[in-house]
Amino acid sequence: MNTLSRLPSWVAQHLVAARVVLALTLLLGLAYPLGMTAVAQVPGLRHAAQGSALGGPGKAADASSLIGQSFSDAKGDPLPQYFQPRPSDAGAAGYDPTSSGASNLGSESVVDHLSTGKNDPAVSSLLSTVCARSLAVGRLEHVSGARAFCTPDGVGAVLGVYRADGLTGTVQRAVSLNQACPEKPFLTRYQGVTVECAKPGEDYSGALVTPIRGDAPADPAVPADAVTASASGLDPDISPAYAHLQAARVARVRHLELATVLQLISTYTTGRTLGLLGEPVVDVVELNLALDRSYPLNGGASR
Repeated sequence: MNTLSRLPSWVAQHLVAARVVLALTLLLGLAYPLGMTAVAQVPGLRHAAQGSALGGPGKAADASSLIGQSFSDAKGDPLPQYFQPRPSDAGAAGYDPTSSGASNLGSESVVDHLSTGKNDPAVSSLLSTVCARSLAVGRLEHVSGARAFCTPDGVGAVLGVYRADGLTGTVQRAVSLNQACPEKPFLTRYQGVTVECAKPGEDYSGALVTPIRGDAPADPAVPADAVTASASGLDPDISPAYAHLQAARVARVRHLELATVLQLISTYTTGRTLGLLGEPVVDVVELNLALDRSYPLNGGASR
């Protein structure tokens, strides 16, 4: 006779549950992790399983090729001897692996909050953030940072337009929403009306938000990944276009031939996954480590 059948039903049920818990613990808590660890030691998988750690001179040696990092000085200014990564919203200073994330701002974020005093800081919209980044990259690389829907001074070119019939009718008033008085508006007149600068603290919620494209080229000199952060904020990759934009600066600062730097970019460029998914990318962390290893400044590590 089955031993369990001689026990009270509630005791038998608890014993069955305990056996199931023990079996699942051994299978999923011990056998499965040990099996996956063994598989991860297979040649070709081991490096990635151990975090793709880098080695060599400079700060990049303490990092992973899978996690981006900044290459800037104590003030946050880009170090010219390095290729710069894409922007990061992970943590206050960016590229904080303990604070992975994005700004969560979308295409409708085009109007800045203008400061009314020290207890009311200004908050940039996504559009103005992109405009400012594009201008900064343009200055660093000695190219035009002009971008559609951006003012020449690097904020979103957005008007608050008041019309006679609300959504329609003749324009009665136009305000440059992202340019605080007494700053001069980026546009003098709009449909026959003089454009005003915005007054911090004034309510413009009744205006129609109207981005102005301007005359910037459809294909700006500064690539999109140079002015937008990744969803994780930790992306180590940039586009080949952004890498090539920076090549002349890096070659000049390190006293290298441009062809040498371009060859390094090619070496650290990865093509589309399976030949068709995604776009080619350049790992900035590995690229900068290779620069420090092969072409150090002043005979030592550059960083």
